Amino acid sequence: MKIAMWSGPRNLSTAMMYAFAARGDCAVWDEPFYAPYLAATGADHPMAAEIMAAHETDPARVAARCAGPVPDGRAHFYMKHMPHHMVAGFPLDWAEGCVNVHLIRHPARVIASYAEKRGEMTLEDIGFPQQMALWERLPGPVIDSADIRADPGGALGRLCAEIGLAFSEAMLGWPEGPRPYDGVWAAHWYNAVHRSTGFAGAEGALPEVPEGRRALLEAALPIYEAMKARALRTG
Repeated sequence: MKIAMWSGPRNLSTAMMYAFAARGDCAVWDEPFYAPYLAATGADHPMAAEIMAAHETDPARVAARCAGPVPDGRAHFYMKHMPHHMVAGFPLDWAEGCVNVHLIRHPARVIASYAEKRGEMTLEDIGFPQQMALWERLPGPVIDSADIRADPGGALGRLCAEIGLAFSEAMLGWPEGPRPYDGVWAAHWYNAVHRSTGFAGAEGALPEVPEGRRALLEAALPIYEAMKARALRTG
């Protein structure tokens, strides 16, 4: 099975990659279109030069690898993707042969977390409109990160059942520290998940969004709510 897990940034996506890698039967790939996205857009991201130097920047070559054999002799291939990395004109037909899963998070949490790592952001930076458009083209199960945090075993068990993959208790924990399959950008973005050994538990109250970012929240919230209405029921 090839699983394309689509999510915006700051959305439990790295922890989910670690969970699937911990199964032992999944090869994983961390944001393979990040370097092509930076090369195509010139986006001013932290470590942009290092990312483009360390990773393939040709989207056609990345797409060919996505469509190719499962790496490392594993049974399954888990690919962590971000919708906003799929610039117009990038190949996407490879994803038609995948199980496409859409991971969502409340935009107030996304905005607060993203601001800790990159002060400036637009709606497109946090990927909400792109994710809805991608779901419309490549529909599949939608799962909310809050449900995973609240009940990791129940939520991942429900997701695995939905996509026809046997659930493994190994998905609920991993060793502390970086992983060999992390992208080079992990040095900037992955500090918290590198301190983790599993999912962190239920989140508290929504963070307060400052006045200067209220318009961003108001633009993202209807998209989130529309996708939330489609999310797997995990309770």
